[in-house]
Amino acid sequence: MPPEPGSDRPRTAGAPTDFAPGTLVDLFLHPIRRHPESTAFIVRRGEDDWQHLTYRDVEEIARDVALALRSLGLERGDRVAIISATRCEWALADFALIMAGLIGVPVYDSLTSRQIAYILRDAGVRAAFVADSEQFAKLVEAAPEVPSLRHAIAFDPVDPGGAPFKVMSWEDLLEQGRGLVSLHEGYEAYARQTEPGELATLIYTSGTTGPPKGVMLSHNNLYSNAVLSSRRLEILRTDVVLAWLPMSHVFERTAGHFCTWLCGAQRAFAESVETVPRDMLEVRPTFMAAVPRFYEKVHEATLTAVRAAGGTRERIFWWAKALGERVADAVMTGERTGPWLRIRYGIADRLVFRKLKARTGGRIRYFVSGSAPLPPAIARFFWGAGLPVLEGYGLTESSPVISVNPPEAPRLGTVGTPIEGVEVRIADDGEILCRGPNVMLGYYNNAEATRETIEPDGWLHTGDIGELDGAGYLRITDRKKELIVTSYGKNVAPLPVEEAMKRSPLVDQVVLVGDGRKFLVALIVPEFGHLEAWARAAGIEGKDPADLTRQPAVVEHVLHEVHDRLEGFSGYEMPKRVILLEEAFSIEAGTLTPTQKVRRRAVMDRYAQRIEDAYAEGEREARRTGGNG
Repeated sequence: MPPEPGSDRPRTAGAPTDFAPGTLVDLFLHPIRRHPESTAFIVRRGEDDWQHLTYRDVEEIARDVALALRSLGLERGDRVAIISATRCEWALADFALIMAGLIGVPVYDSLTSRQIAYILRDAGVRAAFVADSEQFAKLVEAAPEVPSLRHAIAFDPVDPGGAPFKVMSWEDLLEQGRGLVSLHEGYEAYARQTEPGELATLIYTSGTTGPPKGVMLSHNNLYSNAVLSSRRLEILRTDVVLAWLPMSHVFERTAGHFCTWLCGAQRAFAESVETVPRDMLEVRPTFMAAVPRFYEKVHEATLTAVRAAGGTRERIFWWAKALGERVADAVMTGERTGPWLRIRYGIADRLVFRKLKARTGGRIRYFVSGSAPLPPAIARFFWGAGLPVLEGYGLTESSPVISVNPPEAPRLGTVGTPIEGVEVRIADDGEILCRGPNVMLGYYNNAEATRETIEPDGWLHTGDIGELDGAGYLRITDRKKELIVTSYGKNVAPLPVEEAMKRSPLVDQVVLVGDGRKFLVALIVPEFGHLEAWARAAGIEGKDPADLTRQPAVVEHVLHEVHDRLEGFSGYEMPKRVILLEEAFSIEAGTLTPTQKVRRRAVMDRYAQRIEDAYAEGEREARRTGGNG
């Protein structure tokens, strides 16, 4: 497509490829056949004990689990859920499902039993892996709504009493598989019957106007994305990767799980999100994927420590930071750095940056950032400190990687260029479209949504607005769809949350904000009749609506009221702050369309300062309490 009149910006980037289709079975077996005795997984088994599993070890465990699952009566194409935080057993179960011809349905361990029930019922799940007693309890509570569920396998010990399905421990499942010796010989041949176009996984992603949609990703969707992303990321067999992001999210599953496995790297599993700083020191990773909030927290902690130190140490830090960012800018532009700058940077590295790098284990070649926009200032700080961060872009529907910054030629503020085999096009309305072997098969049981999202010629509508520069680098400028992605990479569909809040008699209109932020804020137009009645009963006087909406006790009451209406939603879907507005959204103010639909962008622009104030107050409270805002 030619550029718009008067514009020299390109409208397309990337190109098709003659890449040969493959399956996740091919991906799994590839490194096992080449270096079976190399370390594949590193797992904490005690206070100071890390166990190493070779590629052959993993193959044998996956084989035993796969055969045991088949012996339970599960057949090719059956759905099996994994409800767990990231851990070694998650990865082992995933490979076992692939080799058994079963379809994995990853489920966030943070979801409520109601949300779990919807996903499992819609997918027709017949069995589920659960992490521990907490997830097992949710599964038992969800079970009456999931008539297809027959089996549960628990990674950690659980009490199976009263469960309406058969319960096994992970160890018992392994033992059962080990006993099926007669099936070992035909195990690989059975797995290789899988075709590239077959469904590999169902990943449920938040919709903007209704319940989650099941994204159908084929074996070749994920296989091609892992192979082609690996070529861009340049993962080495000598790399050590620390896994800690949720594998239920396709970002970690592709970049951290499939890519590193394919490349023969070592993958260590953090004990928990809370232990990541400790685990980084012990594992000393060379490559790591993270969401923007990780980088923001490291940046914030560094600045807090520097300000607390004060004096000469603080002055040296700011000098080093400015110097590092000059070097980072030179890297981005391809400019050569002079000898005097290199000498001073070496001093800055010894005095400041080495301490920061030591906290990551001291061996990071580069980080990868995805799932949400990374503030350019944060990326620049990391590059300046000698900790390169490669920002990429994608979505569940694209398996997920569409583009990523090339290590040899990054550009801050962009999400890089399309990976090999993926085409990007900017539509007439500015929406980013992509096409390639990574584009999903469609939405499960939702042909209408599939037709709305994928054009007949294969172009996927991303719902994001962007632009391409002359070198084909993609920049995200806005979000067309209403899905909110927090800085933790959590997807929140605002409309269901807003509709639940509006069930309160105190709420007339509401807009949820929080894209790229740590937490959500709700802008609420109260139903003033009910609010004033409550205020009078509580002995709170307000001269007028504007005065009433600024009374701390009133704001606190409305916050508690909407939280009560959000029972059953996940914690990250609940606003941590509310802003009460004295005037209703209207056509005249430009905050409503002629058809009475809220103009979200107009509302955010109109109340931008109050939104910033709410987040600033959240930051202040977090510093007082030691929380996350």
